[in-house]
Amino acid sequence: MHALLAATPIVAILALMLALGWSAVRAGLVGLVLALGLAFAAFGFPVSITPVQAVLGVSAEALFIAFSVLWIIFPALCIHHYQLRTGAVDHIRAMLAHISDDPRIVALVIGWFFALFMEGVAGFGTPIALAAPLLVGVGFSPVIAVIVVLVGHAAGVSFGAVGTPIMPQASSTGLGEGEIAAATAAYHAPLGWIMLAAMMLIVSRARRADVEGRGSIWGWALLAGALFLLPYWLIARWIGPELPTVGGALIGGMAFIAIYRVWSRRRASGQEAIFRIRDILIASAPYLVVLALILATRLIPPVQESLSGMTLGWQAWDIFQGRIQPFYHPGTLLLLGFLIAALARGSRAPVILESMRHALLMLSGVVLALVLMLGLARVMLHAGLIDTLAEAAASGAGGAWPFLAPFIGVLGSFVTGSATASNILFTDFQYATATALGMAALPLIAAQGFGAAVGNMVCPHNVIAGCATVGLKNREGEILARTVVVALVYAAAGGALALVYTSGMLAG
Repeated sequence: MHALLAATPIVAILALMLALGWSAVRAGLVGLVLALGLAFAAFGFPVSITPVQAVLGVSAEALFIAFSVLWIIFPALCIHHYQLRTGAVDHIRAMLAHISDDPRIVALVIGWFFALFMEGVAGFGTPIALAAPLLVGVGFSPVIAVIVVLVGHAAGVSFGAVGTPIMPQASSTGLGEGEIAAATAAYHAPLGWIMLAAMMLIVSRARRADVEGRGSIWGWALLAGALFLLPYWLIARWIGPELPTVGGALIGGMAFIAIYRVWSRRRASGQEAIFRIRDILIASAPYLVVLALILATRLIPPVQESLSGMTLGWQAWDIFQGRIQPFYHPGTLLLLGFLIAALARGSRAPVILESMRHALLMLSGVVLALVLMLGLARVMLHAGLIDTLAEAAASGAGGAWPFLAPFIGVLGSFVTGSATASNILFTDFQYATATALGMAALPLIAAQGFGAAVGNMVCPHNVIAGCATVGLKNREGEILARTVVVALVYAAAGGALALVYTSGMLAG
């Protein structure tokens, strides 16, 4: 009975958003009120403090974690809008679109590398908004363009917006961001090839007439996979959660284009090549500065020690707490990268301020939903609802739970529209379930992050946004029906791998 009560807030959110089409804000508010009511009435919360203190403590934690997440999203969006206003994004897209006349190669460059890069630096729907229209512009049908980008960017979502989805996982579990990043990449690195295979099959079937007689694409697909997934895994393993997607896409994309141009003998003259490299460097300046700052703060020991040594934290009633490293935080580095690049390019204050204004406007629709979902998660954690659900899951699924863990992440992203929000909702649940089952928590936390990334392929918010950017109407169901198959296959493969990792056969 207690397990059914504990599940009520989450079930209510699912029902309101899926069946009635409510927004995350409205559904999250109902879920939070239900959780508070159940916590006070049925779960004996709070124990050693007053109800007012409990509400204040939960609110403080939710606001503090929300600030930590928003401090990443805001400068990432500043960079995105600055690039749009200065024409840098158009320049980068134009260069990418002229690499090959083979639609499969174009799909690899734009739907894989470019979409992954934009996911890494901005996230939150940016890859679909930028890459899908570009694919339409070079001859893809709108439906295929949206499907290709939805599938192509998914492997990078776990580290989207400079590692944002990892932040709430580290905050709620106490595990290090680096170890969560390494464990999550250990799912995508061996399985990301599934995404590439799906992309190539979709493009080859849709553009059958255009690819006939051009030879096999699988060698190029394998190369594209290796060039992204290998640096992606190495960066996650040795540097942390901020750069796997950005670095993998940047390093892999540049290497892939260079190899392809040499192979196809489409070399530009020396003067043209210098001009293009200069243009690429100018257009990519904010990303390159951020890349340099993150590498310096993570790989140079004196810099890392001095910046990470300053921590701001708080605690209330020995129950609620929060901490942040302000100068080591990726959001601070993103903001510095944005300002340094803008000033180095000679941009005036109005351009910089207008980019920041547009970023704030985009955030205004995110803040309340984020705080409500975080408040719900913190209430459920402190009141014992998460532990109750975990015990029920442990007794019901037993040793098979690791296989199901990624599907919880998928469900969270499907409902909330965000891998970050999915991790906020279900990371505590996964951690408590691992504890109840006597399993290592890290593989299940990583499986949650993996599944949350997979869920971006079938998230209605992303599908609707993708359709809007390419002018599609009433075709969302068709796109969802085709991406859900890929998502289920990928999640099942992750579940099988989770069984292996939690068994200890490949742990670490």
